[in-house]
Amino acid sequence: MSVDARTTTPVPVRSLRGPGAVLLDEVAADPQRRLLVGVTGPAGTGKSVLLGELAGVYRAAGFETRQAPAPDVPGGDAAYTAVLVDDAHDLDDVTVGRLRELAEKGESHLVVAHRPWPRSRALRALLATLDLHRPPVALGPMGREDVAIVAAHRRGQPVPGTVVDALTRLTAGMPWLVHRVVATWPRDGVQVAPAGVLAQLGRELEHLDDRLRKLLLDLAVGFDLAGDTPPPALEQDPDGVEDLVAHGEAAGLLTASGAIVPLVGEALVVATPAHRVRARQRALLAAVDAAGRPLDDVARQLARTGLADPRVAAALTSQADAALARDPAAARALYTQAVAAGADVGALAARRAQAAALSGDLDEAGRMVDDLLTRPDPPDLGRAVDVAAEVWSRRGMLARSAQVYRWLGAARAGASAPLAVVALLGAGDREGAEEMLGASPAAAPPTVLASVPALMSEGLGETLDGSATAAMASLVRASDMLTASGCAIPLPIGPAELAALAALHVGELSVAESVIEGALAGGQGSAATRPGLLLLRAWTAMLRDRPDRAQAAVGEAAGAGNALAPREELFLRALEVGLARRTDDAPALVQAWGRARETILHFPVDLFTLLPLGELLIAAARLRDAPRVEGHVAEAWALLSRLGDPPLWAVPLHWAHVHAAILAERPADLGPHAAALVRAAGKSHYAAVLAAAGRAWVSVLAGNVDVAVVENAARGLASVGLTWDGSRLAGHAAARTEERKDMARLLARARDLHPGTTPGLPQEAALAAGRPLADDSGLSPREREIAGLVLAGKTYREIGDTIYISPRTVEHHVARIRRRLGAASRSELLARLRIALGEEWGA
Repeated sequence: MSVDARTTTPVPVRSLRGPGAVLLDEVAADPQRRLLVGVTGPAGTGKSVLLGELAGVYRAAGFETRQAPAPDVPGGDAAYTAVLVDDAHDLDDVTVGRLRELAEKGESHLVVAHRPWPRSRALRALLATLDLHRPPVALGPMGREDVAIVAAHRRGQPVPGTVVDALTRLTAGMPWLVHRVVATWPRDGVQVAPAGVLAQLGRELEHLDDRLRKLLLDLAVGFDLAGDTPPPALEQDPDGVEDLVAHGEAAGLLTASGAIVPLVGEALVVATPAHRVRARQRALLAAVDAAGRPLDDVARQLARTGLADPRVAAALTSQADAALARDPAAARALYTQAVAAGADVGALAARRAQAAALSGDLDEAGRMVDDLLTRPDPPDLGRAVDVAAEVWSRRGMLARSAQVYRWLGAARAGASAPLAVVALLGAGDREGAEEMLGASPAAAPPTVLASVPALMSEGLGETLDGSATAAMASLVRASDMLTASGCAIPLPIGPAELAALAALHVGELSVAESVIEGALAGGQGSAATRPGLLLLRAWTAMLRDRPDRAQAAVGEAAGAGNALAPREELFLRALEVGLARRTDDAPALVQAWGRARETILHFPVDLFTLLPLGELLIAAARLRDAPRVEGHVAEAWALLSRLGDPPLWAVPLHWAHVHAAILAERPADLGPHAAALVRAAGKSHYAAVLAAAGRAWVSVLAGNVDVAVVENAARGLASVGLTWDGSRLAGHAAARTEERKDMARLLARARDLHPGTTPGLPQEAALAAGRPLADDSGLSPREREIAGLVLAGKTYREIGDTIYISPRTVEHHVARIRRRLGAASRSELLARLRIALGEEWGA
């Protein structure tokens, strides 16, 4: 008894890409040409479907078709007859002989479909005769493309590639199984291995020949026809091995390589009493041990069936350990299987937590290490603490990471000491970091991975007291080494992120860009850390005044497949605010600020979040919501004070205060931070550039515009990557100078530095360029530009800052617009502006 291989809704053969479609095209092109051919293939590969479609082609061409699945072969020697024979392997020798005679002496077409086994002598003779006329058509498993076609035919739309891959693997591409699985799918969903299919298939397998069923069960639990562990079922009848295997292949239950079709194996295991399955599995383990082979794939297969055995658990643990640093997601699955197979949960807890954290599941990792660290004598303590520190850091709570390392203590820190230094300094605990430095192991293992934490702690220490160049050199080397290793390890912050942050804090945008691009290209760390790198790519692009590139990186980070960690969420919100501010998109800025001010409530300040804090400080001043960030800003200055006010980290925050004071129109608040930049200028080129810019701002705000000083300051800002800031300084100065020549010069400088928001052309230039001064609304291009900014809610001063003219000039433009539109009040003006600007404002 064989498994029923019929399909209820087969896809037309011509829709697929196999040899059957080639034969159909050949017959359709020339149905008069005599066809003598054999069609071979295991059960359920579409032989009957092909014969049915051939019959349709011949009937359409005017032929009499005779389909003969039964022993009686109809007469068919006429030239206009097509004889199509199915299941020829079941025919008796006399009937097969008549078919051979028809092929040799008749004139009709003859197509003979059969399984590759069994083949009687008479059938072999018939097939040899047919092969003289045309090579046989061999049907077999579907390729992935055909599986996708069948799946899409069922759903009425393309199926995701992951589903196609899983379906192809599970069915080994056997058409009868592919059709059977997809036939069970509802129209609104898919399930690769429905329980109903497994149950029905298991019932059908009960009727197989007993010897074949035993062989299939052996293969289902992991025995291998071609390896060192042959199935015990074959030992009972060595002489019948070939026929037994051929029977399994012909029935569509084994692949051409002798492997069991995975879905058949699953169904057989489900349908077989558990004690028989376990007996076979333990026999397999004994055979593998006797052959001296590692368990490897066998262990994974046995674990999936629920076998608990210490040998399986040990093999899975070993495989997981090997995968942990390079493929944490795979290691996580293997550790889970190892525990199910009987591995010690406590002994694996830290490694499982590491795999979860590196896979992006911070909640699961946190639960595991919390449970582990509350035990009296937790195993693998250093690893557990490192994982806990990473989890807290990525949640935006680096102070808790530092607290975990303080709890560990210098005496127990061992190889974790350099990472403890990074966390402690990041949280502002310099004294604790120095204590940990004294506890670092004298002779760390001479490995690439061991050098990464050491270089990170060394470089971060240099950022406080040493040379910025030396600091970046250590951090960049740490990043290069981690990338080269191809491994992921638990870290409070990745070396590429730390190197980029240090570079951004000193205006070395090229270094930041280079280290981030190198880390992304090399796949540094795990997939879970990629979004953080992408957000720093976006930050660098934003500072370089490349908003399109920044938005693309933000979009990629948000759509990378993993939910953003809380720390990454903070950078994302600050980026949204910064991009909206730099593109003068007032509505977007208000919306972005609404999201950001909610986010910052969740985060205490640390050394590695000063950049987003500075951006949010400026936005708060711009939107008159400064109290929202005052507490965080105070925390930041307290943290920097505990670290000795290191210029590298403090300078950008001073510059953010300068911006905030300008936007809040509070020159008195600007002075202390400008002075701080001057004090830092002796140690930092970046600080010197910002100090010069700060002095220029103070003079401009006081009404003293020295064009040369402003130009030099603007060029200096551009030289450290702050082109937008330089353009803004030149534009403000242009709006405050009385000399027309100086105004034109400064506006030209502003445009050169920030061409993306070049203000509208003056009327004289518009006329010279042949452009119209007014459109149907009666407004000139400059007036339309100002009208849009009025609708965006900007004040006269803000409009002037945006397009580099004075507030008084803006006021004159608005008055002229009001007269042209005949608006008697501000509300009427806004209503008429929306109508005048049309689709631009949704009118």
